Amino acid sequence: MLNLLIDLYISFFLVGLVCVGGGYASVPLIQKQVIDLHGWLTVQEFMDIFAISQMTPGPIGINAATFVGTKLAGVAGAVAATLGFVTPSVLIMSVLAYIFAKYGDVGPVRGILNGLRPAVVALIGGAALVFTAMVVFGDVGIRGLPERINFCNAAVVLIAYVIVKKKILGVIHTLLVSGLLGLLFNSLAAFFRG
Repeated sequence: MLNLLIDLYISFFLVGLVCVGGGYASVPLIQKQVIDLHGWLTVQEFMDIFAISQMTPGPIGINAATFVGTKLAGVAGAVAATLGFVTPSVLIMSVLAYIFAKYGDVGPVRGILNGLRPAVVALIGGAALVFTAMVVFGDVGIRGLPERINFCNAAVVLIAYVIVKKKILGVIHTLLVSGLLGLLFNSLAAFFRG
């Protein structure tokens, strides 16, 4: 158990150390740790955890760390994973706050931050593509060519995109509508299959 807690802390410390740009940028990094390297979660479990993380208050990355830790090792796992995720941020922000307070806006620091913006966009875009593939194609959307398409999920993705793009509803209402559409479409598909 202690080894698992240490592994959780270290894994999420590494994610937190290189996770620049917020929760969505952490998606591929967390996926690499919990699915690819450690095999702690299946792709479906990972998707479920991120769906819950988006619906609960707080930063997505921290919520995901907490949920993964809880699933693997209960409350102790939640604490280990969450602390691992936030420790680098606390340390880095403390150092940056000290530098800004002492020296003001330092050119090289500003240059580094400006250089990180394109990387953040790439991480968020990559996460969006990975999530879309997982939702529409299932597990094979990540590792190979799709063998099947989940038309119910594809329809919900498309409808939610239009709702957000056209600003028809706010985020909370879009999530509610998407959940109801997912329930309706998947129930109908199950009815017609069986």
